[in-house]
Amino acid sequence: MATKDPTAVERANLLNMAKLSIKGLIESALSFGRTLDSDYPPLQQFFVVMEHCLKHGLKVRKSFLSYNKTIWGPLELVEKLYPEAEEIGASVRDLPGLKTPLGRARAWLRLALMQKKMADYLRCLIIQRDLLSEFYEYHALMMEEEGAVIVGLLVGLNVIDANLCVKGEDLDSQVGVIDFSMYLKNEEDIGNKERNVQIAAILDQKNYVEELNRQLNSTVSSLHSRVDSLEKSNTKLIEELAIAKNNIIKLQEENHQLRSENKLILMKTQQHLEVTKVDVETELQTYKHSRQGLDEMYNEARRQLRDESQLRQDVENELAVQVSMKHEIELAMKLLEKDIHEKQDTLIGLRQQLEEVKAINIEMYQKLQGLVWLKDKEATHCKLCEKEFSLSKRKHHCRNCGEIFCNACSDNELPLPSSPKPVRVCDSCHALLIQRCSSNLP
Repeated sequence: MATKDPTAVERANLLNMAKLSIKGLIESALSFGRTLDSDYPPLQQFFVVMEHCLKHGLKVRKSFLSYNKTIWGPLELVEKLYPEAEEIGASVRDLPGLKTPLGRARAWLRLALMQKKMADYLRCLIIQRDLLSEFYEYHALMMEEEGAVIVGLLVGLNVIDANLCVKGEDLDSQVGVIDFSMYLKNEEDIGNKERNVQIAAILDQKNYVEELNRQLNSTVSSLHSRVDSLEKSNTKLIEELAIAKNNIIKLQEENHQLRSENKLILMKTQQHLEVTKVDVETELQTYKHSRQGLDEMYNEARRQLRDESQLRQDVENELAVQVSMKHEIELAMKLLEKDIHEKQDTLIGLRQQLEEVKAINIEMYQKLQGLVWLKDKEATHCKLCEKEFSLSKRKHHCRNCGEIFCNACSDNELPLPSSPKPVRVCDSCHALLIQRCSSNLP
């Protein structure tokens, strides 16, 4: 007689316990008629059974200090597969009283039941069996069909309203022991409830079939999408293969043509090389004969070039000296011309200013003194020395008497009543004014 696989027996027992626990919880909750709390015994037994189901076949993980088995790892994976579960994970991590992974897993199950999302969360988890294989052995309940059956049974819990206070419970230290006394029935109860058992079995089968149908539909839709993508990629690959074959044929033809052309070019090159070799040998003989004469001519030309180079260097040095001298002379001439122009301009300006000042002073003096200002045209000789005026001997008016004198006879300056500043006066007026000034002094 063949022995049964012990892991299969464990899975079957856990499945039966899950069926009894879920069925009893639904029946008692519906007869209870109000919201369930944490102290409700069937609800406590349900969480204990779910904990045992999730622990079945769990791999032992090696930590830094010890070996441990926890169901928090696969439940934490739900957040990545089902975005709506992120809120539960965050709430569990924020609970201050939880210190162990098992306590966080128990709190997660209670929050999922209150949200009525436990079936949805665990369904997305058992679909990803490649991810579950990191946490469970291959024979675990969550890796076999029994896990899908239990997930299908959990859909019926959506009719239950529960209000569980997770903060006040000591979830870390609770002992998860299944109380079988709740599921033991008397013979009378068994006889009275045979029909309910059959109905429950039918409902379980119906839920299981619906769950399998949902999974098969999702699998078929994913397979259809994969088949469509594979057909598209296959069509593209066929087209690319045809193009590649055509390119290979063209390349082979070009290769054959290039080989024939290469052979023809090689033959022509060899013939040309032979002809060139003969010509080179002839030219080499001619070169050897003319080399000696060319060497003599080269030595003579080199000597002449050296002499010419030396001569050119001397001429260039002399030219550089002459050019530098020329530049210096040109620069000096430019500076001299500039200085002459500036002095001429200054002299012309000073003359104009002098003439203007003369005219103004004469006019002012005539107005103040009423003296007769002798005109330049009327005087040809100096009033005092009687020398004739010329370009070198210029005319000058005395600001006191108004007569015209040469520079030697009028190089004195004294302040006059008409001009507080010293102005030109002749020698006679200078002596007269000095005498007056000295006589007026006390």
